[in-house]
Amino acid sequence: MTALFNFQSLLLVILLGICTCAYVHQIFPTILDRNKQGLMGIFWKAARIGERLSPYISLCCVFMALTASSSLYLSATSASINDLLCVSRRTNGVWGLVSIAME
Repeated sequence: MTALFNFQSLLLVILLGICTCAYVHQIFPTILDRNKQGLMGIFWKAARIGERLSPYISLCCVFMALTASSSLYLSATSASINDLLCVSRRTNGVWGLVSIAME
């Protein structure tokens, strides 16, 4: 699935684009400063947003990192519970699960 159909992924791509443009503008300012018009002007504008709103952008980065890590933790936890349930069903109930854990 692309980032266009998932709103959280789209926000993450936009946020990473702003951070990247601000970093590139800080390291190589002439690349973005000479292209203020047209298609390359989007990157110059993203760099301006990243420079002027940097406290808010950094808070958004921290928030997105926390939501991404919590969703990974929840999916890993549910996957391990599902794996345990599948092992329990394949063996003889709980005692089979205990014998697998003891090995």
